[in-house]
Amino acid sequence: MKSTIISKWLLGAALVCGAPACTDLDETVYDTIPSDKFGETQAQINSIIAPVYSELKGIWPGDFFCLMEESSDMAISPTRIGGDWWDGGYHMEMQRRNWTVMNNLINNSWNECMDGIATCNMVYHLVELNTAMSDELKQKTFSEIRGVRAFWVYLLIDLFGNAPLATDFGTTETPSVTSRADLFKFVLSELSEIKDNLPAETTAATYGKFTQGAAYTLLAKMYLNAQEWIGQSMWNEAAEACEKVMSLGYILEPDWKTNFGVNNQVSAEAIFAIPFSKTIGGNYIHNRTLHYKDPIALGFTKGTWNGMSAQPDYVKEFDEKDPRYEGSFLIGPMIDPATGKVLVTDHGRDLIHTIDFNMMSVEKYDGIWGEVQQEEGARCNKWTFEAGMNNTDMENDYHIFRLADVYLMKAEALVRMGKDIPEATRLVNAIRERAYGDSNHNYETVDLDKIYQERRYELAWEMVSRQDMIRFGKFSAPGYLRPETTPEYRKLFPIPYKAWQSNDKLVQNPGYPAF
Repeated sequence: MKSTIISKWLLGAALVCGAPACTDLDETVYDTIPSDKFGETQAQINSIIAPVYSELKGIWPGDFFCLMEESSDMAISPTRIGGDWWDGGYHMEMQRRNWTVMNNLINNSWNECMDGIATCNMVYHLVELNTAMSDELKQKTFSEIRGVRAFWVYLLIDLFGNAPLATDFGTTETPSVTSRADLFKFVLSELSEIKDNLPAETTAATYGKFTQGAAYTLLAKMYLNAQEWIGQSMWNEAAEACEKVMSLGYILEPDWKTNFGVNNQVSAEAIFAIPFSKTIGGNYIHNRTLHYKDPIALGFTKGTWNGMSAQPDYVKEFDEKDPRYEGSFLIGPMIDPATGKVLVTDHGRDLIHTIDFNMMSVEKYDGIWGEVQQEEGARCNKWTFEAGMNNTDMENDYHIFRLADVYLMKAEALVRMGKDIPEATRLVNAIRERAYGDSNHNYETVDLDKIYQERRYELAWEMVSRQDMIRFGKFSAPGYLRPETTPEYRKLFPIPYKAWQSNDKLVQNPGYPAF
């Protein structure tokens, strides 16, 4: 047993080495290090805790991403002509908001949360058993693990409301459902206990780690949604948590696009990031969204999937003069650099990305959903596509939390309290001024409607739309391809049927068929 546990985590360590904190790892053959000595250096500790962070790669841009954005009014994965992307109707169910307990996007997202929590519990257990780490290092490591675990529980609270909670790796008993209110208390308690034991500095060594900034941002998210989640307003607590984050040395990057560039680990705006590497555990947003021939126009080689687009009504909310419009959406003709002409799809149509969709063959589906042409739909253009890529994933990291969101959260909390509207206005205008490059588009004053819209302009594709729609009272209204009012119970997803098959102690959320 000397090296079994050590070897187990070497691949996990490699998976997070896109982070600057990992670039100084020595090439040590850890299989030759006795287990009672492993954990004495920061590099060794990084390799022990690596699976906790690598597990986060499951939330973006995979099925979890689809669940979050397609159930809002932000994104859509339409069925392409001939049936591409029908995928059992799972994406249609998101758009039409008539998902069932059998929906695979829901099931896979539930599993991501459960796997993330289980990984945290397992690594926590390994650290407990470690005899090489000092007590001080153990406590710091425990705090990181608990912080990431609290983030996974936060996602369960947001998406499912009630869910099982297990924190003991050694137990073999299947857990019962914990109420949303008790899960809420758990996250607040965890973050309150660990926040001061986490690193406060924002350096290359803390990039991609769960820090004080991440803890206070997560607290702000919890407080901001408390009214919806537990029926108790906590706006002042949200504003105070945001203020704490703003005191920790983060800055709004002068260039908005720095947050999404190929080497966006340099962003001083990033609070909590998922580091990606093009060779191991890469970002594949280009696969998810681009047409098969888009890479020709964009100057790289990749077999993309022609899937997700933006919902038309969302795109049309933007001011076309706002740089975030072009910076978020790929629209218009795609030009072949070799000929200077518009590329042509395999269906003989010009490759011109339209904002709108023309739904065809609706009689094959539900009379509203249909099939669309290959080229239709505004594609995600937010994370820079690196010219010259050759059949690789992307390096661009995904920033789970960044400072612009914190500015807007604080502004929202202040307006909801009717407190210090000039400060709220200043915060929103800082975001707008950064985006436009001047103050000509600043507001004289802000209200909730302006803040809601600014969040949409700033945070497209960043998995906040559904939560924002619910918090601002926009979720139930009819929308694109959805003439019906959405029932209240669909603010939560059902516990998947496959989850119940493995744990009959689960109790279904109200509004959905009981198990």
